[in-house]
Amino acid sequence: MSTSTQTITAENVIRLFPDVNPSLAGAHKVPQDDRDLAGYDEEQIRLMEEVCIVLDENDVPIGSASKKVCHLMKNIDEGLLHRAFSVFLFNSDNRLLLQQRASEKITFPDMWTNTCCSHPLGIPGETGSELSEAVQGVRRAAQRKLDQELGIPAKQVPLDDFRFLTRIHYKAPSDGKWGEHEIDYILIIKADVDHQANPNEVQDAKYVSQDELKSMFQDSSLKFTPWFKLICNTMLFEWWDHLDTDLDRYTNETQIRRM
Repeated sequence: MSTSTQTITAENVIRLFPDVNPSLAGAHKVPQDDRDLAGYDEEQIRLMEEVCIVLDENDVPIGSASKKVCHLMKNIDEGLLHRAFSVFLFNSDNRLLLQQRASEKITFPDMWTNTCCSHPLGIPGETGSELSEAVQGVRRAAQRKLDQELGIPAKQVPLDDFRFLTRIHYKAPSDGKWGEHEIDYILIIKADVDHQANPNEVQDAKYVSQDELKSMFQDSSLKFTPWFKLICNTMLFEWWDHLDTDLDRYTNETQIRRM
């Protein structure tokens, strides 16, 4: 899961990827006869039109491209990088809400992962070049996607309750065609919420303790998203131990962790 060795700069990205729009807003329509998406779920194909924020390796926005363009391995292997977020939602008993991705998902179907993982979009309110502005953008995106994927009302996850910990830069294939190459903003929130999964996004959801999650990792019949395993193996359990004591010491990191 090493990142691209080529330096990712605005100049290189614009030269290599004609599909990248140097502005952030705008539609990226996926043609109905797109061969890359033939045979996939209709709603998931529509979501491939979403506008992701294309970055240089220092998390500075270059422009935008469709979710489809950003997730093709042929583009990832040439250095196309975008912004993402991962939410870890704990209830008042410090149990973590996991989701199992739907079979309809184009990338990483059927895999267990953290509460919600997605992308801020190249739209007003979710973008930002400065870190503080970008963090607020991913908080808004997280609130939006928790509702869309898990039916969690926005009022139960207020923006100011999302705690930003760090950013990780990682690269991971899903299959031969699709994958991820992201600078992923890690958010933790503690809240007791109502949730009802959108079956096109999530096939199962459940709360787990640390020991229960570790037992799941030992079950060879279960599959996990690479970013979730990466975060768990390096940072999550330490954060979990400090949820109610001194989590502040882990928040608001300015350096990007390269993984």
